Amino acid sequence: MPTPRRRLASTCIGTVTAGLLATGAALAEPERDRAQGSDIAMGAYLDYGPPGVARIPYLSRWLGGRKIRVGHTYLPGDRWAGIEGNVTFLESWAQWRRAEDDRMLVLNVPMQERNEGGLSDRQVARLIRAGASGQYDFHFKWLAERLVSLGVPDTVIVLGWEMNGSTYSHRCGPDPENWKAYWRRVVNSMRSVPGQKFTFDFAPNRGTDAIGWTSCYPGDDVVDVIGMDSYDQGPGRDFDDQITQPYGLQHHVDFAKAHGKEISYPEWGLFRRGDNAEYVRRMLKWIEEHKPLYHTITDYCPHGVWQCKQNPESAKVFRKALKLEKPDPVIPTPVVPTPVVPTPVVPTPAVPTPEVPSPTAPTPAAPKPSPEVPVPVTPLPVTPSPLVPTPEVPEPEVPEPTPTPTPSPVPSPVVPSPVVPKPEPAPSTAAPTPTPPPRPLPEPEKPSVNSRQWCIPLNFGEWLSKLVGMQSVCVELDWDERSGFWPF
Repeated sequence: MPTPRRRLASTCIGTVTAGLLATGAALAEPERDRAQGSDIAMGAYLDYGPPGVARIPYLSRWLGGRKIRVGHTYLPGDRWAGIEGNVTFLESWAQWRRAEDDRMLVLNVPMQERNEGGLSDRQVARLIRAGASGQYDFHFKWLAERLVSLGVPDTVIVLGWEMNGSTYSHRCGPDPENWKAYWRRVVNSMRSVPGQKFTFDFAPNRGTDAIGWTSCYPGDDVVDVIGMDSYDQGPGRDFDDQITQPYGLQHHVDFAKAHGKEISYPEWGLFRRGDNAEYVRRMLKWIEEHKPLYHTITDYCPHGVWQCKQNPESAKVFRKALKLEKPDPVIPTPVVPTPVVPTPVVPTPAVPTPEVPSPTAPTPAAPKPSPEVPVPVTPLPVTPSPLVPTPEVPEPEVPEPTPTPTPSPVPSPVVPSPVVPKPEPAPSTAAPTPTPPPRPLPEPEKPSVNSRQWCIPLNFGEWLSKLVGMQSVCVELDWDERSGFWPF
């Protein structure tokens, strides 16, 4: 398994440079048909100090803006001072953690100094017994006080990680029973500090390794999460073997469920088999299926996919699975005002009905047609001659027809209504009364020749003649043959 010393050396040598960031950018090719990524808290080990904090936004950008919720770092295990938290880079991580409430700081804490010193099992056994007796309690209490003072009392503590292996001085194999007692003392010392809210993660290697990891389990009361570090290496030929092998991935899930604990994957990544895209695909699918509290990939060569350019195929699979596809922007539909077109009003003859008031202004009803009665033609009076009066024949008096009373329209109640064009009044249906043509004035009779009546026209001038008309004076002489004077 990779060790913190190799982690710190490798990250300080090559990953601080901008070239590694450019490597990540080079892999940021747009993908199609991307599978929906997980919303489980995820992160990556990018560096133990401030460079690791600074790279988080770039990793997020490479993943399409996916939120990196887990910041992962390690305390140095060479001296007790480092294990006590007397390192300045903790301040950078604490500041990052405090910036958002849903972030998570995962801190790997060694249980012994000279943790990668290559100590023998005999030396390790002696150190384990010293820890079980309480000789190192104060170191961990100081660490707890340091974390609380930095404002990160809820840090996830991965204590004595990979204890079932043979790499670290805090390994369990030389004395499993005292090792469990030592773990309990460390946890109780840190929990004794006021204000702490630590989560303790028990994280062995996948597989049996030097000892079956269940033999090192210290108890449910001092463990909050059961994690597992799993790299693409033996034991097991492929991912299916990694699931089914003794103390493998399935055993890990089952054991945690039996103890009522959440699971985690603090370290996972490529290793012995190089650029293995199938391993990355299967591991991400496993994580999505079993919903751990968090997972962090170890992202430096040979394990990584973003900062390590030697694993391009695995990088594509990782990015495709976790890249956050942003939804298309919602373009508001422009609101086009609909023109208000007045509905044409077809005029209808209003028939006043008392029972149903009309909302429009009252319109007088057309009078009912009366039966036709002949209208008498009254002759114009004829001005009689002053000397020869013309007897007037009296005309029979014909009574005038009584007009049929027209019903008064019933006024409709005043109802407010929108202003509409006033319809033209309906044409009357009554038949018009025929008007007799003017009767021509009778022509004055011309006197017959040898008549007894002589008429002399009178001329009153042009103006007066127009006013009184043409007049004449007629004289009738009684000179017929009986008078004795008949000149003709």
